[in-house]
Amino acid sequence: MKKTKIEWTEESWNPTIGCSKVSSGCENCYAEVMAKRLQSMRTKGYEDGFKFKQLPERLEEPLHKKKPTMFFVDSMSDLFHEKMTIKYLDEIFSIIKQTPQHTYQILTKRPHKMAEYFEKRNVPNNAWLGVTVEDKISGLPRIEYLRKIKAPVKFLSIEPLLENLGKLNLNGINWVIVGGESGPKARPMKKEWVLNIQKQCQKAKIPFFFKKWGVWGADNVKRSKKANGRKLMGKIWDEYPYPKIDLVKK
Repeated sequence: MKKTKIEWTEESWNPTIGCSKVSSGCENCYAEVMAKRLQSMRTKGYEDGFKFKQLPERLEEPLHKKKPTMFFVDSMSDLFHEKMTIKYLDEIFSIIKQTPQHTYQILTKRPHKMAEYFEKRNVPNNAWLGVTVEDKISGLPRIEYLRKIKAPVKFLSIEPLLENLGKLNLNGINWVIVGGESGPKARPMKKEWVLNIQKQCQKAKIPFFFKKWGVWGADNVKRSKKANGRKLMGKIWDEYPYPKIDLVKK
């Protein structure tokens, strides 16, 4: 486990690492770049780079942290990857159930696998389930799988936002995160695409979190992501879902 720079969480917990590309949102995967860097540094666990791998030695890490913490589960992987075993998934969710003081944010691009897993299992009360929605063709269908799962919080990570998503069906969705892409090959995100989502969230009274512009600013100019910042319409949007775990103000 370690602190993370991801704006909407506190720490990352990676009981698995590695993944494989499934859609356009994977094209410039930050985790793949990081994994290869860690491999070159000979970091333990990354001997095979970005190849999917289960790491049982990391399973019990949350048990040793008493302070309530918001964890992003598998920031370097996908918990519902095709090579994930059901046995290991059960072990991960057992740890989640044993640590009710923590909140676990689980994000996937494989919602059909997630829905299949929870057909005969209950989602723990401290687990938030989310899907990536980067475009219409791959992203929007994922929402339908998520909507059918009974979870305390269901969220959309619309990052990288690659096109105007048009009218969204946000029924049953509790939280929406939007962000642009970073890195040298980042694709632009237009301000009107973001505002389209923000206005729909506002109308539906769904908490909206604007993560960042990335390397393309609101003015469509490419510069450092730090320079572009996180402001949308002159303000920071750091809204969280109900039940809100108010960790960011500790």
